[in-house]
Amino acid sequence: MQLGLIGLGRMGGNMRDRIRAAGHEVVGYDHHPENSDVANLAELVSKLTAPRAIWTMVPAGKITEGAITELAGLLEPGDIIIDGGNSKFTDDAPRAERLKPKGIHYLDVGVSGGIWGKDNGYALMVGGDAEIVAKVQPIFDALKPAGDFGFAHAGTHGAGHYAKMIHNGIEYGMMQAYGEGYEILIASELVHNVPAVIKSWREGSVVKSWLLDLLDRALDEDPTLSNLKGYVDDTGEGRWTVDEAIRLAVPAHVLAASIFTRFESRQDDSPAMKAVAALRQQFGGHAVKR
Repeated sequence: MQLGLIGLGRMGGNMRDRIRAAGHEVVGYDHHPENSDVANLAELVSKLTAPRAIWTMVPAGKITEGAITELAGLLEPGDIIIDGGNSKFTDDAPRAERLKPKGIHYLDVGVSGGIWGKDNGYALMVGGDAEIVAKVQPIFDALKPAGDFGFAHAGTHGAGHYAKMIHNGIEYGMMQAYGEGYEILIASELVHNVPAVIKSWREGSVVKSWLLDLLDRALDEDPTLSNLKGYVDDTGEGRWTVDEAIRLAVPAHVLAASIFTRFESRQDDSPAMKAVAALRQQFGGHAVKR
């Protein structure tokens, strides 16, 4: 099968390699000419035989919208646009509706696997019409891990990005739990080899996971994590997950706490904690640091 792929960065470039290794033809475009197979989107479209399938793997927001808008002016009825970036799920149904009068089909795909997906495969969550999903299934099969897991047709337009949003919200909570456990271990006067403890959990433990494997790998490279600052960014999906929990009145204590903790990591001297310290001093005469 042929596929056009827009965005050949850390994930997109590896996806191109994995799809090609499965025997499919990929024509890739990237704004860095040294990574690109073509000079522009018009040339990309011209290299593909109709009906075409073109997958965008670029940052969510204006860049994705710009690529889809440009493609809509170049493609023909029966062609398919796939957005595999981290777009907000609320963008997907309106996109599908805008493309429908042109006869262009649309799928949204949540993609998990990071920089390891080239070798391990990617977990794919797809939103859109079943008959269109089926047309692209050979590409999905090439990207997913071997075996029964790693792919889901999650539902209608928006379902793929919605599922990925929740996936990332869960990821926030899991990472926070590992981080807090690590901090308690290093604070303990009893545990003298924290990296060894983390490593012992990798097999036979109920908390084993790929994230734990990655923490172990990080500790192998830097046993005290002294080369890192405790600043943690967020890309939006954790916030969107909490927004949905509020909208649906679903208790999400862990996920909400994990995103607020990330905000706390960005403060050198928390104003909130200053207020707490001041209050403790005022009502109890407790000592403060200045």
